[in-house]
Amino acid sequence: MEIVKYVLLGIYVVVCIALIIVATIQTKDKGGASETIMGSSTNNFYEKNKGRTREGRLKRMTVILGIAFVVLSIVVGILYAI
Repeated sequence: MEIVKYVLLGIYVVVCIALIIVATIQTKDKGGASETIMGSSTNNFYEKNKGRTREGRLKRMTVILGIAFVVLSIVVGILYAI
């Protein structure tokens, strides 16, 4: 059981560092809340293929790493409470 704790803790540290790096290199969204309220989303080629761009991949990776961070936090917390 001790080996599982240390392996999960190692994976947790790697996920934490990766999440920090990916969140840091993302570009800031320019529109923000005012763009959402005003509805200035255009229906152009870039908007349709946003997920294929570098920014889209970074956002997707941030979400995946964030979910992994939360799940691993809960699992590591439970394992160390036992």
